[in-house]
Amino acid sequence: MAFTAKDVANLREKTGCGMMDCKKALTESDGDMDKAIDILREKGLAASQKKAGRIAAEGTVYAVVEGNTGVVIEVNAETDFVAKNAEFMAFVDTCAKTVIAENPADVEALLACKAVGSDMTVDALLKEKILVIGENIKIRRFEKYDGAVVTYVHGGGRIGVMVKFDTTDEVAAKPEFNEFGKDIAMQIAAVNPQYIAPENVPAEVVDKEKAILTEQLHNDEKNKNKPANIIEKIVSGRINKFYEEVCLLKQAFVKDGDINVEKYVANTAKALGGDIKVASFVRFEKGEGLEKREDNFADEVASMIK
Repeated sequence: MAFTAKDVANLREKTGCGMMDCKKALTESDGDMDKAIDILREKGLAASQKKAGRIAAEGTVYAVVEGNTGVVIEVNAETDFVAKNAEFMAFVDTCAKTVIAENPADVEALLACKAVGSDMTVDALLKEKILVIGENIKIRRFEKYDGAVVTYVHGGGRIGVMVKFDTTDEVAAKPEFNEFGKDIAMQIAAVNPQYIAPENVPAEVVDKEKAILTEQLHNDEKNKNKPANIIEKIVSGRINKFYEEVCLLKQAFVKDGDINVEKYVANTAKALGGDIKVASFVRFEKGEGLEKREDNFADEVASMIK
């Protein structure tokens, strides 16, 4: 598979490695970006896994809870100004509340729903807002949870988090529980875990990480001649560090670095007199994985004066 100079630049942006190292990795992987990232990591050149996606598109991430139902939704637009537009934000709120009321399976189904507080469908309302606001607007994604749900929105709509807990109604009704839930949601917003606990990490992900760590040690002058059982112990220790990075419960608690999130959950459950478990979570970051339109301002001005 052939690759271009742009591919090399993209690999450099994803890994922070030098241009020549990126070019060699793409050559070795026959242009496969994911394999090239693994090659760079195996050689100890890439410090971390590839980024989830460039944060580029505009609009907002929004969350709402009504009763025992919560929704987090992302609606994109062309410029960051639109997120300050009251009409746009009212439309986003309507979309979220329509998800709660109608329980659509996906965005396509949501568009066909009758919008809450309106005689129009969400799709018709969307088209109306595009004409009024003057920008292309797109409902990108949403997630809905039922139960003991807490939401948190950070940075004026840059990041939205929703967490579902397994606990009793009695515990969930306490004001301290909501404060605790906000702490967990803020942790997810700040540190971006991928899984709840080590047992939730797919076996293939762990096996791939072990293979990369083993290859790193074989490429390390200080470790490459060590016996296989010693290499295995070192890898096992580093896998635990991997869990501390990607698993919510194993992460250091951002508000108290002396304990991890798992301990904070246990402490709170004891204080509130019941069991609490993190059942699931979702984290949306505005524009994640989308490419932003890049305009050349000089060319635009030049075209206007021709």
